[in-house]
Amino acid sequence: MPFVTYLLVALAAYLLGSIPFGFLLVWLFRKEDIRSKGSGNIGATNVVRSGAKGLGALTFLLDACKGFFAVLFASLIGTLPGLAAVPRDNVAAVAALCAVLGHMYTVWLGFKGGKGVATAFGVFVALAPLAALASLGVFVLVFALSRYVSLASILAAAAFPAFALVLGHVSHSVWLTTVIFLVPTIVIVKHRENIRRLLHGTEYRFGKAKAAA
Repeated sequence: MPFVTYLLVALAAYLLGSIPFGFLLVWLFRKEDIRSKGSGNIGATNVVRSGAKGLGALTFLLDACKGFFAVLFASLIGTLPGLAAVPRDNVAAVAALCAVLGHMYTVWLGFKGGKGVATAFGVFVALAPLAALASLGVFVLVFALSRYVSLASILAAAAFPAFALVLGHVSHSVWLTTVIFLVPTIVIVKHRENIRRLLHGTEYRFGKAKAAA
């Protein structure tokens, strides 16, 4: 049954996406709970804010990789003997969404996690690499000008669907196109508190004294 194939892909992608690398790295190397630091987030930004720049960079890389490989492995699961054959684009779309949701709502930390920026980037690299790189350019530019990671993440996520449509991607199937719009929307919604702080001028800005921020 196709349902079984989709269920296995969704479960595998969710579990891969749910690995809380930021939490694990800080716990292993600094014996600290990253959730008690800064914003309490387990993502790369908060790891950097805690004073561990190297671990923050590694967190971003690993979180992006789990999104990328979730999409990559989905096509392999869909070809396992005994499973109903399903369109490759569909399983890729399911894997992409579930990997990001796994990071945001990880089962290992009481269904609380990060905001999905790095994992979504990894997913986007797998689905539409040119659009993902263009969005990364938006992130770098906005961050360089504003020093707000949240603002850079929000605008990069918002720009991705437009880049994907203009630059194209491997397939324009309904499932993939839906995910290309849905994942950035979820990422932006997860930043709603950041948006509120940005509007009130209280958002954390890198390079600004902590007391002033």
